[in-house]
This record gives sequence, C-alpha cells and structure tokens, in this order.
Amino acid sequence: MLRIKRVPTVVSNYQKEETEDIARRGGGCGRNCLNKCCIQGAQLPLYAFKKLNKIGSDKGVAGHESGEPPVAFLDSLLLGEWEDRMQRGLFRYDVTACETKVIPGNYGFIAQLNEGRHLKKRPTEFRVDKVLQPFDGNKFNFTKVGQEEVLFQFEASDDGEVHFFPNAPVDIENSPSVVAINVSPIEYGHVLLVPRILECLPQRIDHDSFLLALHMAAEAGNPYFRLGFNSLGAFATINHLHFQAYYLAVPFPIEKAPAKKIATLDGGVKISKLLNYPVRGLVFEGGYTVEDLSNTVSDACICLQANNIPYNVLIADCGRRVFLLPQCYAEKQALGEVSAELLDTQVNPAVWEISGHMVLKRKKDYEEASEENAWRLLAEVSLSEARFEEVYALIFEAIVCVDNGKGYAAESSLEEPDVNRKSLEEVDAINSSSRRNMVTGTQECIVMH
Repeated sequence: MLRIKRVPTVVSNYQKEETEDIARRGGGCGRNCLNKCCIQGAQLPLYAFKKLNKIGSDKGVAGHESGEPPVAFLDSLLLGEWEDRMQRGLFRYDVTACETKVIPGNYGFIAQLNEGRHLKKRPTEFRVDKVLQPFDGNKFNFTKVGQEEVLFQFEASDDGEVHFFPNAPVDIENSPSVVAINVSPIEYGHVLLVPRILECLPQRIDHDSFLLALHMAAEAGNPYFRLGFNSLGAFATINHLHFQAYYLAVPFPIEKAPAKKIATLDGGVKISKLLNYPVRGLVFEGGYTVEDLSNTVSDACICLQANNIPYNVLIADCGRRVFLLPQCYAEKQALGEVSAELLDTQVNPAVWEISGHMVLKRKKDYEEASEENAWRLLAEVSLSEARFEEVYALIFEAIVCVDNGKGYAAESSLEEPDVNRKSLEEVDAINSSSRRNMVTGTQECIVMH
C-alpha cells in the first residue's frame, strides 16, 4: 500500500479533514448545505442547456445558432455569479492579485505565484495506489458544501431550448448536477462541476458524467474555458465525482504541442499521440456526434480505471479536443523516486500543471521559473515510453472492443495539430492586459497581468 504525506486542497469553506463535528451537530448542521438535513425544499438557480448532436465550429456560443441565449453563459451567469461570491468574501484569497507570467521559451509555460493556495494544516496520509476507492460519506464531499457556494444547477433542457430559472426546486429524486465555486481558485472563474451530486459517486469517470462535461465546454463556447479531471492517484484530493474548470486567455503549452495521428475510428473520432511534450499522452478529437467523442474518451478512462492507472484529462477547444494523460508522479513520490529539489517545490502536478499552467507556492520558484524547470518537473510525471505503449495498447483494445469490433484507419504520417499557434509576441500582448477585461468568445478575453 502506497501512501504519501500531503496537504489537502481546500475547495469549500465547509471542508473538514475527517468527521470533526458530526457528532455534536446532532440532527441538523444548521449551515444550509446540500445534504439531506438541509436540501429538502431548497431552491437554486438552474441553467438548462440545449443538448447538441454535434459541437459546432462557429465562434459564437455553441448551440445557439438560431438566436441569442437568454443568458450568456460565461460572462453573464458563471462569471457574474462568481464575482458575486467574491464580493461576499467566500474565497480564501484574491486570486486576481496572484502574480502571473508567461515563461520565456518555445512552449510558453505559464507560471503563477499562489502562496494562498498552500494550506498550513496537519498533513494527512493519502493513498495513491488505488484509482478506484469507495465513496466515504464521513469524509468531506460536496453534499457538505453550503448552498451559497453553488452558482447554479446545470441540466439538459426538456424541450431542446436554453432556459435559465433564477429559483428552481432541487429535484432530490433525480440528483441534480451543480456548478459551485472553488474557494481556493487557481484562476478567475474557477468552478467545480459536480455531476449528479446527491448520488455521491466516487471520483471516477462514467459515460454520462463525461458527456455532461463536454456539454459544459460546448455551452461555454470559448476556447479559453477549459475543464479538467484528476483521478485518484493523479492528485484528486476529494473522492466525490467532480470536474474543475476555469478561464485563462492564453494557449496552454499542451494545446500547441504537435501530435501524430495513429487511428480514426468508425465513429469519426481521431486518436493522436502527443509529440515533443514532456508528458506522454493521447489526443481525441472529431466524431460524427458529441456522443461519439464522449463515449470514446469515456471508454478510455474506464479502461485506465479498471487497470488501476492514474490519469488526468483536459477538455479543450470548446469540447472538440480532449487530452488524456496517464501519469505516475504520486507513485514515484511514494516510492522515494522523486528528487528532493522537486519535492521542495510542493507542486502536485495535476491536470493544470501538466497542461502547462504551473501553480507555484514559493516565491523563489516563481522568480526562478524557466522552461527547463517546468520540463524537468513534468518529465517526472510521464510514463516511460515502453509503459506508455503498453497502456495505449490496453486503451485501444478496450475502445475497439466496446466499438463492436469496428475498424480504424491505418497509422498516419506525422501531422501538425489543428490548433491556432500563437507567437510569443501575441502571448506577451495578452500578458500585458488586465485580468478582468473579459469579452466572452473573443481574442480579447484576458486574465493575465
């Protein structure tokens, strides 16, 4: 059994390490949470999205070609509600005051100094050698979040149109999905998507939850709004199913990395391998329908979970492109195979760090941030080439099996990725703009200093 001593990330103001005050609370918690003691009869805002058959390529808000939605998803609702919670003092620190810079080099790694995110409390043991672990209601989970931390419910509409209801009853029988703030934000607009919250699902991807995350990316309709997922063993710290998302108006280095196409499934999903990037991973894109892409990625994640392989997922390009990254850093850390120099940084490389957004806890590391240092850390995250090939073979076999034996395209030659490559001059221009000068869906959406 592998365990590491680490400091848990606080995502809610009601988070507890264990069951500190359950006994003394008695019959009700008295803090308006999402658990059965408080949820009966509660009302929360509801955003009902239009389910898409195909994620479009237009630059507008996806799924609203026939007209403007009643609520512009990012700037009016999510960011407006997020700002409201910031004004109400619900965050543990002001993330907009954190220093941020683009590191000089070919990849444009992003460094942020976030000293407030490091929680100074007793480190707890965290098991890293089991990707699938049963849900434990005695530990912190999102039903213990206060209702004031919830921005809105996020559900598919019944009539195929977009609706927003400022006050909608919580359907306890059908377990709503909710979007809540992360009280220890990495960036502006940092939120948590918790699918079917009352079902108390452990931190593992299933087909329905991943499809919901893709719909959220498409509904946002902005390439600078990404969703991420960390499995247990890959620096998820809460064993209750959730995705993270935030808004950062520069390209992530991983999005600019070249990739080699290796297969195209009958459903139109193209699978590629990342090239010239410190972490080995797969890229999924395309598909004739949203479900084609969602099911393929979900099948790959389910395969990794079944084979006890920790992994991270990044949903990019408004849900059109998904990066799947098996990793082994926590295992190496538990086995004592990570250098003291890297351990001293206290950086836990999860989906955002792997994607190139380096959240640093020490001013020294921020001031000395370089592409070489970022590369050195992320290289320790990656599976070896031989192990990665073994894992890919497992994934591909699982995908083809689920696909009922449908064929795939032969291995292709090296291809340039279909991304908008930005020059460092453009990145520098973005870097000089105000974090809050935000215009949804345009190149003017800025979150950097």
